[in-house]
Parts: sequence; C-alpha cells; structure tokens
Amino acid sequence: MQENQIIEYEEKLRKAMLTSDVKILDELIHDKLIFVNHFGQVLNKEADLEAHRSGVLHFTDIQVLNQSVIPLDDTVVTVTRVSLRGTVGHDPIEDEMCYTRVWHNIDGALKIISGHCSTVK
Repeated sequence: MQENQIIEYEEKLRKAMLTSDVKILDELIHDKLIFVNHFGQVLNKEADLEAHRSGVLHFTDIQVLNQSVIPLDDTVVTVTRVSLRGTVGHDPIEDEMCYTRVWHNIDGALKIISGHCSTVK
C-alpha cells in the first residue's frame, strides 16, 4: 500500500467531514467501527454517521497540521494533527485535535475500522 494512497483517503475523509457527506463517510467507515472521541465515549459507525446526518456535529474548517502514515501489510495507521472549527450541538468548537485511525484494506478499498481523537493542549 502506497503512502500517497492513504493520504488521498485521509483527504477524502476530511472533505466528507467538512460537508457532512454521509454517503462518502459510510463508504470510508467499516461497519464494525470502534471510535473513541475526545470525551472518552466509544462510538460505533451508526453513531458517527448520525452525528453528521443530524447536524449535531458540523465542521466549518479542518486544516491538517501534520500527518504520519505507518503502513502494515493490509492495514495502515495514521496519526493526524488538525486545527478544526465548527459546532457540537449549539456549542462552538475551535481546537487542535490529534486523530489516530486504523485503515484496513478490504477487497481493494480502505476503510476505517478503529480510531481515537484527543484534544491537543
């Protein structure tokens, strides 16, 4: 798996998060996703998609500050630090966050099977 391929997937994910494109997010997220958000809550795929679908989570800007890619056979781990702005519910957010994602190659398509997000202080 090439590093530029996973960077393209990460960019596709970033754009889908910005536009709350649930169709693309659905394609990129594995059905058995386990995601731990910055509150320590464990979310599955449907909860992640519903946050975008309902508008509870809305990003207005996501800028990648740096990114590391670790390819491992049919799996890739990414660590991405971003600056983001948006809203969660009615509360504005403007933070730096660090996302760790585990992408797995399933029949030629990369899907996020696990992830974690932390606020950078």
